[in-house]
Amino acid sequence: MEEKYLSAQMVLKKAGQEQLLDCYDILPKEKQENLLNEILTTDFAQIAKLYEKSKQEISFKEAKIEPIAYVEKAKMSKEDYEKYDKIGSKIIQEGKYAVVIMAGGQGTRLGHDAPKGTYDLGLASHKSIFELLCDTLKEAEQKYGVYVPWYVMTSRQNNKDTIDFFEKNNYFGYPKGKVMFFIQGEQPIVDENGKLMLDENGEINQAADGHGGIFVAMRKSGVIYDMKTKGVEWAFICGVDNVLAKMVDSVFVGLATDKKVLAAGKSVVKAYPEEKVGVFCKKNGRPSVIEYSEISKEMAEQREPNGELTFGESHILCNLFHIDAIDDMSKDKLPYHIAHKKIKYMDKNGNIVKPEKPNAYKFETFLFDAFESLEDMAIMRVKREEEFAPVKNAEGVDSPETARKLYNDFHHIK
Repeated sequence: MEEKYLSAQMVLKKAGQEQLLDCYDILPKEKQENLLNEILTTDFAQIAKLYEKSKQEISFKEAKIEPIAYVEKAKMSKEDYEKYDKIGSKIIQEGKYAVVIMAGGQGTRLGHDAPKGTYDLGLASHKSIFELLCDTLKEAEQKYGVYVPWYVMTSRQNNKDTIDFFEKNNYFGYPKGKVMFFIQGEQPIVDENGKLMLDENGEINQAADGHGGIFVAMRKSGVIYDMKTKGVEWAFICGVDNVLAKMVDSVFVGLATDKKVLAAGKSVVKAYPEEKVGVFCKKNGRPSVIEYSEISKEMAEQREPNGELTFGESHILCNLFHIDAIDDMSKDKLPYHIAHKKIKYMDKNGNIVKPEKPNAYKFETFLFDAFESLEDMAIMRVKREEEFAPVKNAEGVDSPETARKLYNDFHHIK
């Protein structure tokens, strides 16, 4: 143990992160061991590079940003709609389709101290978000005669609670053998001076590495291998918090297949220029998304002659990927983006500090950065009121109240 401690001490000195051992003597023996192991397996050089990036401003001055072409589902010709539906239905019926839900988050912003998917939206049925999403899979089974494989990405923080919730609720009537859980990757957090911190358990403070980490997580956990053994060719990937996500959409699958692309994304028209959503675009000729925190005011407000926003196709995290694309994307780490957050931590005296304002940087990858590895992708514009009811905030925009209304209106529930 002493030898390991000295090794950790040397690593930290070289990295300028000696503060990680400030509380070492007051930690229980097993936590001391864990901390030393973490220190000896952390890539401090990478963290230093990421921290330096936090000081740089995002700029697209050198990139050529253009609007992206899309197909509007509601305005498809009868012939096209039926053609896509037929192609997609055949793929689903043949068991070549799977669904992946990204459910690594907690419902903290909703005042819910549990996995977000376990949140009761307040409907008359009192169904959780997980059950509402599962209902769409059960409807698909009725329509196509096949149980679509369902993969659920959790986090280290909520994996056990998520699985326990599925078990307790008998998998909401879905076959247990058709559900597979896997855990999202993590990345250390740094304070505003680039120093790593300990969390309340005396471990290096880490956060989930963003939804862009899904491809690497799918490879490491064996999900890609599992899909291939099942003959899956297409996987729909979405976030857990959209209670109107249409996860099994034959027209969407048919469109992507017919266009001979390896990925497709659903969009809704941006409600107003400042709406906090990323938008689809072409960046240097390739498909991309500009996140709301990174788009300029000028670009956000730019309009076409017909009055529509030039960059108005909101990315709603409802994407379709061919298994070949997922396989390729899992081999390359995506670029990290910086988020300034309030992060509680253990100070040098062992006290837990809960900051009142942002005090640290999280490093996240965004799934849509993977689009730039593709030559092209299909974008299908859908109606917000039919497919986009996010649950993000406790009240106001994108809250349980707004999602509940959208859900009830869509399902004609009074």
